[in-house]
Amino acid sequence: MKKIVAGKRTDYLSWDEYFMGVAILSGMRSKDPNSQVGCCIVSEDNKILSMGYNGFPKGCSDDDFPWAREGEALQTKYFYVTHSELNAILNYRGGSLEGAKLYVTLFPCNECAKAIIQAGIRTVVYASDKYADEAMTIASKRMFDAAGVRYYSYGPTGRRIEIEV
Repeated sequence: MKKIVAGKRTDYLSWDEYFMGVAILSGMRSKDPNSQVGCCIVSEDNKILSMGYNGFPKGCSDDDFPWAREGEALQTKYFYVTHSELNAILNYRGGSLEGAKLYVTLFPCNECAKAIIQAGIRTVVYASDKYADEAMTIASKRMFDAAGVRYYSYGPTGRRIEIEV
């Protein structure tokens, strides 16, 4: 005899909550003292393809390269850090990212926008756009618009997710 279930659970995570949560968790791996940015790339059928966070390239020690935001150019992090989006794209080993969706905690810079477009990613969901008025972000949006990459702000639900390990 088949057991009849009264009804399914209704308080489960939406796809956007789930994948942005993965991006946030990924960003928590970053050793950057100022900005922890995470990214999660998913397929059209909601399968996680890759993740990334901002940090130094393989073989470049977190102890030997600078984390400073200000000072002489070569003594700041900006020439050395790989952004989460590019890390996620480069970490992917499955072939094409054509048609994929990218979840990221901070709107992509112009350099990451180029990589996103070239990789064939079609949608970007972002949590923060705190640099919206900066030239790099304006350029990103201009390129996304021209290339037909859809982007939208993640709408937080106020749900609190706690992880205890």
